[in-house]
Amino acid sequence: MQGAIYPSLKDRTVLVTGGGSGIGEAIVRQFIGQGARVGFIDIDAKASQQLLASLPAQARAHFEHADLRDIAALRRAIVAIREALGPITVLINNAARDDRHAIADVTPEYWDERFAVNLKHQFFSAQAVAPDMKQAGGGSIVNIGSVSWVIGQGNMPCYTTAKSAVQGLTRALARDLGPDNVRVNSILPGWIMTQRQLDHWLTPEAEAELMQRQCIKRKLMPDDIARVVLFYAADDSGACTNQNYIADGGWV
Repeated sequence: MQGAIYPSLKDRTVLVTGGGSGIGEAIVRQFIGQGARVGFIDIDAKASQQLLASLPAQARAHFEHADLRDIAALRRAIVAIREALGPITVLINNAARDDRHAIADVTPEYWDERFAVNLKHQFFSAQAVAPDMKQAGGGSIVNIGSVSWVIGQGNMPCYTTAKSAVQGLTRALARDLGPDNVRVNSILPGWIMTQRQLDHWLTPEAEAELMQRQCIKRKLMPDDIARVVLFYAADDSGACTNQNYIADGGWV
């Protein structure tokens, strides 16, 4: 289904982390549909190459393979995307993993690794593209959080703690980058039915609870989040910064 068209996104260079599958893939496709130049970074080369092959022939897309836990590799990937597509003025910090883990099983090393997967790269991606945005006269950063910490979801304390910190990071970046006309917002998705969620976590019991809790009685899909991302990236949301928008079907 065709959604809104945002003329301000046409020809902009967009960077999406974790763009090879799931919500990230939907975000990449939606920006391509807007006529943007889209660079994306992902650790899954196979899925990312499949995404590239499925895009329209006229799509301007560039994939860089990198493990975002390696900040040097992240920085190299951003440089390569800039060289391929031009200065980056939209950043979508999407990459994350919601692996379950018990409190008793968490080691200091696992804690640090989970924060590297779910939070650390968001800051360093923003740091890397901020000069592009300043030189261009402005830009938009959208950080993807999660409602998991808002609802107090259990069985993944490292994930929920890191995702709660996305809100603090968003507000800090919005304040510091605002004088350069760089807007920073975060989106907190609810339970989005990516293939990963369907394969690992969605049981009949969990689905029944979800439908009981959500105001909207349908499964939320990756495009539901991607369309919200488009709005916060576009000039139509030009007065919006320092905000955390919940897109969860009314769960919270």
